[in-house]
Amino acid sequence: MTGRRGRTGPLQSALRRGRELREQVNALLQESKEEGALDSGKKQSLSQRCLELKKSVDENISALQNLKKSDEPAPVGNYNQRKEEEGEKLLMLSEQLDKLTVIFSREDVTKDSSINTKRKDSPKTLQENEESEEEEEEEEDDDDEEESTQDDGDDEEDGEDEDKLGDDSAIKIFITLGDFSAQQEGDLTFKKGEVLLILEKKPDGWWLAKNSKGERGLVPKTYLMVKDVEEGQEPSEEETEEDIEVTDETEGGANILKRTDSHWSAVKKAITENNTLDALTTMGAVPAGFRPSTLAQLLEEGVQFRASYFLQPELTPSNLSFRDLVWNPVNGTIQSRPTRLSLIVTLWNCKGIPFPGMSIQVLSRHVRLCLFDGNRILSNIHTVRATWQPKNPKTWTFSPRVTGILPCLLDGDCFIRSNSPSPDIGILFELGITYIRNSTGERGELSCGWAFLKLFDSSGLPVSSKTYELLLNGGTPYEKGVEVDPSILRRASGSVFHNMITLRKQPQLLVKLRSLSTNSRAILNLLPEVLIGSMSYIHLLLFYRQILGDVLLRDRPNMQNADLIGNPVLATFPKLMEQPDLMDALRSAWAEKESTLKRSEKRDREFLKSVFVLVYHDSVFPLLQSVFLPEYKWAEEESEGTRWRMIADFLKKNRERDGALSSLLSSEGLHKAFDVAETAYDFLGEARKNNPFV
Repeated sequence: MTGRRGRTGPLQSALRRGRELREQVNALLQESKEEGALDSGKKQSLSQRCLELKKSVDENISALQNLKKSDEPAPVGNYNQRKEEEGEKLLMLSEQLDKLTVIFSREDVTKDSSINTKRKDSPKTLQENEESEEEEEEEEDDDDEEESTQDDGDDEEDGEDEDKLGDDSAIKIFITLGDFSAQQEGDLTFKKGEVLLILEKKPDGWWLAKNSKGERGLVPKTYLMVKDVEEGQEPSEEETEEDIEVTDETEGGANILKRTDSHWSAVKKAITENNTLDALTTMGAVPAGFRPSTLAQLLEEGVQFRASYFLQPELTPSNLSFRDLVWNPVNGTIQSRPTRLSLIVTLWNCKGIPFPGMSIQVLSRHVRLCLFDGNRILSNIHTVRATWQPKNPKTWTFSPRVTGILPCLLDGDCFIRSNSPSPDIGILFELGITYIRNSTGERGELSCGWAFLKLFDSSGLPVSSKTYELLLNGGTPYEKGVEVDPSILRRASGSVFHNMITLRKQPQLLVKLRSLSTNSRAILNLLPEVLIGSMSYIHLLLFYRQILGDVLLRDRPNMQNADLIGNPVLATFPKLMEQPDLMDALRSAWAEKESTLKRSEKRDREFLKSVFVLVYHDSVFPLLQSVFLPEYKWAEEESEGTRWRMIADFLKKNRERDGALSSLLSSEGLHKAFDVAETAYDFLGEARKNNPFV
């Protein structure tokens, strides 16, 4: 019997400790039910026990999070499931104690107000209340909860500051709840756990703050938590309000930009995702190195990182001509424009990617890539979806050179173009999963690690065209030294051999840089100067660019004419870049039509463009306006399947009826109300202006 007890593993100990804590909390709740008969001293004792239990529960959560199956002295059945379930129970227990602490504190406030006495510990109790409230409450309930604590605002120095303390206006020292990267000029970047001095609390939720280095800027208040100040301790002299001039400008003199509703929504979404991630990490569902996807959040914020934006022509600073679209009168087409960076990168596979726990369902595994210089995104963000096998879930694979009916979303061959002079430019790869949480149904996207491949060496020469094994980093691209799964290194021993084995188990991405063939280089040089995309549809982009050149440079009455141009292809083609299944439909329709052309017809550039326009009108153009086709939604299996079936059925009917005209005129086909934007191309409204990335 003694021997068996000696073999008790860490998980069993954590489960036993969890049961003890739940019993203690139940006992505390039983005593609190008799609160009407308890004196103030007993209530204070219960409140103190509540805080101590909360601390013990949080410590057990942290200990549970660090447990690994390899640490067990003997095999444990359903290890991951038992660990996750215990994590969820402890989280619920912690939340229950938070609420109980708030209840005790409010009762003390009510009692003190009724007898009109002053509390010596009221500032500290208020801060503890607000700390709990900010972690638990919905944003819309903040005002109500803060009003419930206003009566706690009296203190020995000034009994007239109740309203100030009730809405935090008198509190200046806050601690940050998570990492925040500046979104606009005038924002202040900070890391989790930093202490900030608030200089001005603006009504739009963005507060002017100063950090320990003296840097100033705007921060979102939802990232802040009241920092407790020890009794009798005051902020240092250099942090006092009198020593700092409150201004609406940053230290560099740039005006602070006002926030829009959409930007504010993005900040709240990031807060929600961080809270969800903390819960998933605590339960052991994902490793500690996972983060909310940086590139996915940028894609959701606007069009400036989408391929459809970079596909549009760019105007010169004067807005009188095009920067990357020039006519070549000798060849009768657009001018070829070589760039500093023009190559093909092939994604092969990812190895050692941690498999998420059973509490979340993975909807998509993918890699997002873009050009990056360590500070700024320098191109559009391109996404390639990965495939995997249940027997080997830690390995992701891609499909180089997609042909036939394979979707372009799976194409591991990507072209890359840029004319950026940055010496630090390279490719940023972010591995991600789109998931749905089983318990709540909430969707999100997590980064499973990232890698950066610099494309020029210290002397300014391009790196070699070869295969690279890139070790993945955890955290975000702006964090350094974070492991995807720290438990891998903890299992390493002092042996050189074992360390080599451990290194090979580290998550990694295998990619190959390929030099360009003469034909590929000629095609790439006709594309925009900055663009990343799939090689499977590069010939379709070339048609679009050639038609764009014909309409804007050759056929326009004069270069000063800025009227709308009637051309459905130019007006709608960029939308296909955000709907890959429609791009596949066009690719399939064109391949079928091209197979019927004669060799002489394929050499006739003008004839090919005219045929391409007809194919476009007969395939994807009607689908873009169809009422029956569901809206494109990322990583929704039901929506994706429905769209595929409808697109395939539409193309089949068009083949049988020799075109889309009958479908367009049929009473069975319903389309959206006509909008002039379907056929009219506004190049001044769509063109990029003064691109800072080139």
